[in-house]
Amino acid sequence: MNELIWNTRSEVVVFWNYYQIMLNFMFEKVNYKKMKELNIGGLEIYPPIVQGGMGVGISLSGLAAAVANEGGIGVISPAGIGFLYKHHSRDYLENCKYGLTEEIRKARQNSNGVIGVNIMVALSNYADLVQTSIFEGIDIIFSGAGLPLDLPKYLTPGSKTKLVPIVSSARATTLICNKWKTNYDYLPDAIVVEGPKAGGHLGFKVEQIEDENYSLERIIPEVVATANEIGEKYGCTIPVIAAGGIYTGEDIEKIMGMGASGVQMGTRFVTTVECDASDGFKQAYLDAKKNDVRIIKSPVGMPGRAISSLFLDEVEAGKTRPKVCPVNCIRTCDINTAPYCIIASLTAALRGNFRNGYAFAGSNVWRNDKIVTVKELFATLLQEFKEYKNKLELAFY
Repeated sequence: MNELIWNTRSEVVVFWNYYQIMLNFMFEKVNYKKMKELNIGGLEIYPPIVQGGMGVGISLSGLAAAVANEGGIGVISPAGIGFLYKHHSRDYLENCKYGLTEEIRKARQNSNGVIGVNIMVALSNYADLVQTSIFEGIDIIFSGAGLPLDLPKYLTPGSKTKLVPIVSSARATTLICNKWKTNYDYLPDAIVVEGPKAGGHLGFKVEQIEDENYSLERIIPEVVATANEIGEKYGCTIPVIAAGGIYTGEDIEKIMGMGASGVQMGTRFVTTVECDASDGFKQAYLDAKKNDVRIIKSPVGMPGRAISSLFLDEVEAGKTRPKVCPVNCIRTCDINTAPYCIIASLTAALRGNFRNGYAFAGSNVWRNDKIVTVKELFATLLQEFKEYKNKLELAFY
């Protein structure tokens, strides 16, 4: 009798184990075509998509909240925000702090999702903007356009803000991690790797932009290996987020297959209903052709990618020259040598005035052909990802 009971129990255990294995298999099969969740210091993001920070005034609370509501990370750019809030006072720097505070609070009112800010190291009021963001309890600070070597020093006791540097190489990753660990006993909560196909300011020399040795596909595995090595050394995980030229769900699958834990996308979010730019700015993206995308020399001291405009033609012809520097917004900009005021030109473009300004954009801007909602865009990206997975599965079998 005891032997019969024992055999029955054994069969039940075997059956239960088999049942669990089948459940796990079916679960994995169902989730095979889903993007993996991105975890940044305990913040869970799905889909693993970061909306790139775009100044001046392109990504504010409207776009950031809409992206966060879809599960991604919505990002506010405070670059030049003082011009947009000039009614507050006559002090540009004070207006920047006030404007950033207002935009963070508006984003919070309209979303319970993850909200970040993107603060350029080159900004003259960098410290003010970082401190304002932390005071307002921002979820994440992304920081690039220079090496944010001292970013952790601004954290306050009890702060839950995550810090994510933007880099363009494994070497920069190592440098930042070593500096942060040595000086502040802190490591990045994640790292964004921005390749040469990105819009805006680029962390590459002009001759490297078209060099395949500096492509995102080459850089990502190197940075992932570096981040993993540092993470193993200190017992932590440093996810790597890929940026620059990522446009479709297929692009997302391919770059995540190389080790990236998530992606950052900027250009494709401009042609959304919720983007904070004017209709005229969005139309410039819709009208752009492949040969309209050009590399420019920015007064910031870095090359940048932008859409051709009458203003840029005049800059190239040497017909522009700033008369005064209104606010000294960029530390690395010298009015004596700058061909134009970058903050004034980008503010003009924000309002659709391309006679006096231009729009930064990624290499795939010419592929934008219609205005959609952020919700529709997320649905499209997820569908593209799934379809590409289906294609890979069929090819495998």
